[in-house]
Amino acid sequence: MIYYLKLILFFIVVAVISGCTDRSNYELVQTHHTIEEQKVTAASIEYKILPQDRLKVILYKDPGQISAENGSGKLGEDINPDGILVNAAGYIKLPLIGKVKVAGLTQTEASDKIEALYKKELTNPSVYVEIMNKRIYVLGEVYKQGVIRIDKEKMTLFEAIAFSGGLTDAAVRNSIVIISPKENGMRMRKVDLTNFDAMNYASLMLRPNDIVYVKPDKWKKFRVESDNYTSPFKTFTAIASPFVTLKYLSE
Repeated sequence: MIYYLKLILFFIVVAVISGCTDRSNYELVQTHHTIEEQKVTAASIEYKILPQDRLKVILYKDPGQISAENGSGKLGEDINPDGILVNAAGYIKLPLIGKVKVAGLTQTEASDKIEALYKKELTNPSVYVEIMNKRIYVLGEVYKQGVIRIDKEKMTLFEAIAFSGGLTDAAVRNSIVIISPKENGMRMRKVDLTNFDAMNYASLMLRPNDIVYVKPDKWKKFRVESDNYTSPFKTFTAIASPFVTLKYLSE
């Protein structure tokens, strides 16, 4: 039995050494080489439409034109109540005007572009565009990981954490990772929630489809990884324990 205890102790020491290395299999986003770092400003935080987004497009017609159509049509007509999917090339297809490229545009820019095209076909049209699939993903050291659906264009980091039940005791609070998709890839930034002077409005703002990752501290990583090393021996010890007890009682 002493032999097995020594063996388990040996593997715990190995786990400690492994847990002290720079890289860990438990922690996500450990390298920045493939992710663009970009300083966020109030202008750059505005969300731009991406392929596979679903848009609500409402066309407001001139009341005089509706009368001329013998009542057919509405003042604010939702072109597709289920939303219009932006295809892989970044286009949507609309009545009268056909294909329109909207990927890379903000909601306001898309509204203006579509409205300008409808003005060639209708009298005084007005267009409203809204992204329907507005959500934020929160992972890591929060009490409730998952998807947060939002009913506005932006959400603050503090709101997202609050919706997720708050940070756990193992959360690294000075390096919250935020990953934002863009048309040709993604960008990443980090926020230090422990330094008030370093925080600003732009850095705390989240956009639809942003991913918030709260990293675990070193002690949490060590506990998880050391458990991976020692769990087979815990199982073996649990199985062997009754036999060791019987042998002890028989002596």
